[in-house]
Amino acid sequence: MPKAPLTLTEFVILFSLITSLTALSIDAMLPALSEIGQDLGVDNPNNTQLIISLFIFGMVFGEIVFGPLSDAIGRKGAIVIGLAIYAVGAVVAATAMSMEMMLAGRIIQGFGASGPKIAARALIRDQYRGDAMARILSIIFMVFILVPMVAPAIGQGILILAHWRMIFVVFVAAAFVSAAWLMARQSETLPRERRIPIVVGPLLANARLIFSHPGVMAHTVAVGFVFGAFLLYLSTSEALFRDLYDAEAGFPLYFAILAFGLGLASMANARLVMRFGMYRLSVYSLVWLIACGLALLAVTLAYSGIPPFWVFMVGFFAMFASIGILFGDLNALAMQPLGRIAGIGTSVVSSVSSLIAVVVAVVVGRVYDGTATPVVVSFVVCAVMALFLAYLARQTPTEDI
Repeated sequence: MPKAPLTLTEFVILFSLITSLTALSIDAMLPALSEIGQDLGVDNPNNTQLIISLFIFGMVFGEIVFGPLSDAIGRKGAIVIGLAIYAVGAVVAATAMSMEMMLAGRIIQGFGASGPKIAARALIRDQYRGDAMARILSIIFMVFILVPMVAPAIGQGILILAHWRMIFVVFVAAAFVSAAWLMARQSETLPRERRIPIVVGPLLANARLIFSHPGVMAHTVAVGFVFGAFLLYLSTSEALFRDLYDAEAGFPLYFAILAFGLGLASMANARLVMRFGMYRLSVYSLVWLIACGLALLAVTLAYSGIPPFWVFMVGFFAMFASIGILFGDLNALAMQPLGRIAGIGTSVVSSVSSLIAVVVAVVVGRVYDGTATPVVVSFVVCAVMALFLAYLARQTPTEDI
């Protein structure tokens, strides 16, 4: 018997919950990193950054798998499988007695989180078209923006009331509720006759086309550098506020303020991009990011690596405004030539950029020294590299695939 269609409100709430699991799984962990390190006997505090970056590392592989899988078995099946794997990873992390087991659980979690991320987008694309789809995505994105603003407060609230392991129990509960709600209320949107079996040969051939396209790869690597600087900030943010300003108690509030800058710019981008175009707006944003980063770096060096708190907040707010624009526009530039193979193209662009981001965050995170200098330098260097790659892609025009 066919399910009664979801109302718009129920649909938005359900898919906001499903798509927000990634941000929740990263940002709710931030206040707990130091406690986890102490409980698991981590000698080098910088190693706790891996709890964030290796979650993204798991997503690198999941993004490759779940795109074709959702085309082969349907959107609901791919989402539920992803949620189940995500929950298994959360259980492994919750019961971890060593850092190695914790990181294994986080990789599994990240792999599973890719299922809801990739397949939910495809389901929305199946069910809505044109302006209706744009409206749905806009509403979901507005809800999604709120998650990084409130997730650290959720994590800190759990720490006040219970042990850090309870954060992972919340992750499991969120996955279970999402899966049960989806199965009970949402109909499958990909009929059997439209499903595409997984055939290795054509997938590899399409992947070769993507990797050999200079414009796609230049913009993909540029996304990776920008994401890498941001991931480095996420991995070190709790330590930065604690070590530099002894502001551990106020961390959720300060994190939310900076996240607001990112979200505000993302919403403004929809109007700005129509006026300036993706490429010009990306270049303007990268130049702004470099200028803000250099100004913040000058003050940081003048104050022996610890800039005044208000300078730190203003500087990062300004840089995050650039990143809020760059995430959307650089990804769109990377995807623009991939019309007929957009499905696997999305998986390749997401996974490659995520892998580069993880490398940047892990390598630079290892040299975090209790000052803001390594993080600010990383923002400047990554922005310069991204600007060079965007310019290089512009100078080598290529045809659409």
